[in-house]
Amino acid sequence: MLITPQNSAPDGRYSADLAGRLADIRARMTGAAEAAGRDVRSVTLLAVSKGQAVTHIRAAMALGLTDFGENYADEALPKIRQLAGSAARWHFIGRLQGNKTRAIAESFEWVHGVDRLRIAQRLSAQRPVHAPALNVCVQVHIAADPAKGGVAPGELVPLLQAIAPLPRMKLRGLMCMLPYGIGPAEQRATFMQMGTLAQQARAAGLPLDTLSMGMSADFEAAIEAGATIVRIGTALFGERT
Repeated sequence: MLITPQNSAPDGRYSADLAGRLADIRARMTGAAEAAGRDVRSVTLLAVSKGQAVTHIRAAMALGLTDFGENYADEALPKIRQLAGSAARWHFIGRLQGNKTRAIAESFEWVHGVDRLRIAQRLSAQRPVHAPALNVCVQVHIAADPAKGGVAPGELVPLLQAIAPLPRMKLRGLMCMLPYGIGPAEQRATFMQMGTLAQQARAAGLPLDTLSMGMSADFEAAIEAGATIVRIGTALFGERT
């Protein structure tokens, strides 16, 4: 498990480098959206801040970023406490463990990796009654990669139908992760499968509005295939601590 990095202040060089990387990502997002006939404003850049110091997150916020993704509850919770009262919106994007659901339900606004009804039920029961509904995406095992979690495509709609009525949470859409090392054509084809699954779910009466897919190595293909959230870490912040 990652340990929260030291929170020393970033120097001006780091902030300038971050601004340059963000400008490049924004330009690539715009190009991908235009290639697909989309408005880039329909795509949220989720800054994956795992392994990054709070000062680096503050530097990203100073550049206008508000959505941050964390993979490990034990690393994320101190950051969330330190940035309480800021404009940051916190997304849990890691693999969910049953003994961590309470902390996640209490501290995050989004959860992207739900793949079992039992986990969804725990999140629903543990979401504070005074908090806004927890936004949830269901992870789909869209490619043959044993290292990735997710529900099988053939089991997706029944799981979505079971999750949708749960209280204190709002079913928003689907999430996936692709295997490393596949080429652009296979990336686009796989992401297009996710779009088809979302259409099938909507045809079954599930009002999904979110496709969380695409990371540093494949976010342009994801945007061309309809992603509404892209999760970018290394390409934005640089190598993790």
